[in-house]
Amino acid sequence: MNAYGLVAASVALALCASNPAHAEEKAGAEGGLRLGGYSSASVIFHPGHGDEAALDELSLFVSWDDNARWRLFSEIELEQPFTWREGESSNLQANIDIERLYGEYSFSSLLNVRLGRFLTPVGRWNQIHAAPLVWTTSRPLATQRLFPLNLDGVMLHGAVALDPAGWSGHTLEYSAYVEAVRDMENDRGEPEFERARGARLVLTGEADIGISFAQFEEDLADHPRYRLLGLDFVTGRNGWEASGEVYRRFDGGDAGHGGYLQGVVPLGGQWSALARFESMQDRAGDSTERWLVGAAWKPSGDSIVKLEYVTGDEEKQFSPKGFMASYAILF
Repeated sequence: MNAYGLVAASVALALCASNPAHAEEKAGAEGGLRLGGYSSASVIFHPGHGDEAALDELSLFVSWDDNARWRLFSEIELEQPFTWREGESSNLQANIDIERLYGEYSFSSLLNVRLGRFLTPVGRWNQIHAAPLVWTTSRPLATQRLFPLNLDGVMLHGAVALDPAGWSGHTLEYSAYVEAVRDMENDRGEPEFERARGARLVLTGEADIGISFAQFEEDLADHPRYRLLGLDFVTGRNGWEASGEVYRRFDGGDAGHGGYLQGVVPLGGQWSALARFESMQDRAGDSTERWLVGAAWKPSGDSIVKLEYVTGDEEKQFSPKGFMASYAILF
């Protein structure tokens, strides 16, 4: 089967798995048990060497709440259950990853306590997380290689409206967290971190502006301990959107930095054009820059088709280049 046929088959599998319903962000107001999830399929045409295609993930959300104080949530992901690379045999072996598994008690909108495994509240992209909710097939490198993506621990979070202070339509959100148990799995070739703790503040309104602080160790021979500072924003109107994130790590000096700037322009007919520039430098000084141009079609609020071309520095295992296309859907 060629790459075109395979991506068509992958998309069909994703569609068969889907019946558009509600993900975590779409939970109803009645309480009780809810099921949802998402799936995505993609194809990459690399410049000068073999192409590849995959059913990238099949994630299941299971949540419960009593419509008052208690809430339970889990996200179990089947990673790349089907992959194909030119010149190699197809692979039907998948990894099962627990992305999120936590319980939460709400004292008020100002104070909620979460215990378990959750997405690290650093920046925007890491918390948006699901393929149907982001504009591109590729993920900015700085959002996946400079800090831990998940934690097993405790988080406090909440929000306060700033209307009484004269900031009508603005809200201040906060989160503070500490890792309690080290993550024992790393099946995606990502950097391994431990002993993480940190906090995040977000001012929401016409533009959302966030600042993240974190401290953690990397699982290397010398166990470097980093302090991280991050800034992020997103603003949009009438289909236009601008967003970005920037990070810098410190360990007595520059221990890695990076970020991205992304813009989206509406074209009509549920189509949007987009462009992104990103860069990242690791602790050893190895730097990567990438440029992306593309388009996305949203036939509904639950699904998205993405087309993009990525170029820049030399292609690396964690930094693919070339033409990419994908389909993602919430169910």
